[in-house]
Amino acid sequence: MVQSLWQQQDAQKAADNAGSPLEGLAGLVYRSNLIGADRSVCNWGGGNTSTKTVVTDFRGREVEVMYVKGSGSDLATMKAGNFTGLRLDDVRPLIERDEMSDEDMVAYLANCMIDSRHPRASIETLLHAFLPFKHVDHTHPDAIISLCCADNGRDLARDIFGDRFVWVPYIRPGFSLSKMIADGVRANPNAELVLMEKHGLVTWGETQEECYAQTIRIIKEAEAFIEARVDEAKLFGGLKHAPLPAEERRRIAAAVMPLIRGAVSDEKRMVLTFDDGDDILAFAGGADAPQLSQVGAACPDHLVHTKVVPLLVDWTPDASDTDGLKTRLQEGIEAYKENYKAYFERNRNEGDTRFEAAPRVILIPGVGMVNTGKSEVNSRVSGALYHRAVAVMRGATALGQFVSLSENESYNVEYWPLELYKLSLAPAEAEFSRQIAFITGGAGGIGSETARRFAEGGAHLVLADLNLEGAQKVADDIVARFGEGRAIAVKMDVTSEEQVAAAFAEAALAYGGVDIIVNNAGLATSSPFAETTLKEWNLNLNVLGTGYFLVAREAFRQMKDQGRGGSMVFVGSKNSVYAGKNASAYSAAKALEAHLARCIAAEGGELGIRVNTILPDAILQGSAIWNSSWREERAAAYGIEPDQLEEYYRKRTTLLVNIYPRDIAEGIVFFASARSAKTTGCMLTIDGGVPAAFTR
Repeated sequence: MVQSLWQQQDAQKAADNAGSPLEGLAGLVYRSNLIGADRSVCNWGGGNTSTKTVVTDFRGREVEVMYVKGSGSDLATMKAGNFTGLRLDDVRPLIERDEMSDEDMVAYLANCMIDSRHPRASIETLLHAFLPFKHVDHTHPDAIISLCCADNGRDLARDIFGDRFVWVPYIRPGFSLSKMIADGVRANPNAELVLMEKHGLVTWGETQEECYAQTIRIIKEAEAFIEARVDEAKLFGGLKHAPLPAEERRRIAAAVMPLIRGAVSDEKRMVLTFDDGDDILAFAGGADAPQLSQVGAACPDHLVHTKVVPLLVDWTPDASDTDGLKTRLQEGIEAYKENYKAYFERNRNEGDTRFEAAPRVILIPGVGMVNTGKSEVNSRVSGALYHRAVAVMRGATALGQFVSLSENESYNVEYWPLELYKLSLAPAEAEFSRQIAFITGGAGGIGSETARRFAEGGAHLVLADLNLEGAQKVADDIVARFGEGRAIAVKMDVTSEEQVAAAFAEAALAYGGVDIIVNNAGLATSSPFAETTLKEWNLNLNVLGTGYFLVAREAFRQMKDQGRGGSMVFVGSKNSVYAGKNASAYSAAKALEAHLARCIAAEGGELGIRVNTILPDAILQGSAIWNSSWREERAAAYGIEPDQLEEYYRKRTTLLVNIYPRDIAEGIVFFASARSAKTTGCMLTIDGGVPAAFTR
């Protein structure tokens, strides 16, 4: 049930800190953030709010202005700069017109802005301007949309609200809808709210607090009415497929997500997320789900992120039938794509460019929901919106029959230029956008620098390390710098087959699979050959040989399931090709790495899996290896003091340079990028030029 979050002290403090009156822009920011904080009140990215006030313009004149949400913003996180100020004396006369196209409306409103630096005004700006109230909220509450998407919703609204509401039939937002709402409110002196069929709610008030309180009060009235009619046992036709145990759900999801990712990435690579919330499991397992899920979107605002309908996989939950689920998924995704292409062709307008045809929401009975998007955040948004859709269908079916937009109405929202404009506000995609890089030794100098370099290029990161605390610190730094969902840390011992498999399962659950792996975890020991113990020998081969094998094999399996190729980069060493003195175990293991990479490259070529090796030397900066006994051991081998090593290594290079983690990161990124798309089985030295280690 929704609750009021308004705290007068906090509201006044926000206004004071902004140096603005509470009834002006500062109060609008506070009110909007409260509305967006509860997604059962307003969808992610949806809804809009406004405040009418008086400001002093650049000439010192007092001007009546309406601040309204800027297009493409989210109410939960909006700041003052996300609102647009419009001169009301310029906007109000539009109500005298009989019609106005979207293009003309956008152009006209651009001339009404008090500051050209403000964002484009909301699609529904005129809805706010035409209403004679100081503060207006337009929201998409689950309870209200349940009512507005019930076939008998208008009649039930009378039972709830009496004569206090105005009902407007569905038409796409814009001039006509705004004028229809204004006319309806003017014709009903008792009106306290507007119910927008298949869409949402409009409320208002004379103060910021009154407007917010009215929004919450109306929603609570609808919620109470619906909850009194909900029969949990009969929801969605009753439970047909019970959820599998949580551990089994995650195991199955991890096993099938790379296959899903490959199937939905035929036009554009997708990032996946997994969700097994109770509401999703109840809906996907419901007897009516096959029909109910295909009725249509629960709200027009969902369409760009969820498409018109989800894919509900035709599979009976069985923990032993993962192979059967994979077959059903492949068949279902291919059929969905063909149906979406046909839908586009039936409804397309001149100039429309089709989105990728793959589903954004995939429901698996007994297991949960898989969402797809261009990033982890976008994938989560599609999932969050489908939670709202399930809530709406829960309410609507408790009241009557769930109804949605017609196919053509849905299409004209999904491909509406004003809706697509919001998508254009997103930052341009970068070199590694939509890709997932898995880095072992992610807490170390090379690993952490490589992770940051990939993050700069748009990648999502999985940082694996025995030192989970260190890897988590790097992941947290990447998230802080590059955005939510961009990196996770997992604890992994590369010598443990079980831990390696578990880490890749975590990667599949977090993002859907992997595109790039960097085999970088390492250690080093030094001793004369005659004094090299079996324990030391096995330690080097286990970590640097077996560890690289286990990680590469698990990555190879995921990449093969995805069917979209991939890139592996092994971080070898100068010692991969140079017989290092007093380092036979380390050098032999590093040589093994380089040849293992070539073997995998030979086998992976037909699958589009490229494997290349970097041969660095003497990366002292930020290295756990060089901060261990290895530093003293190598210094002793050269007959110098440990603090002389860096200069010693610099002088032995032909370029007279030191090598740093960032240098190695650049080489790794090159091998993982499209710039080396036709290179595999290659070794690249990044050592300043050590003649003894020249590869040819």
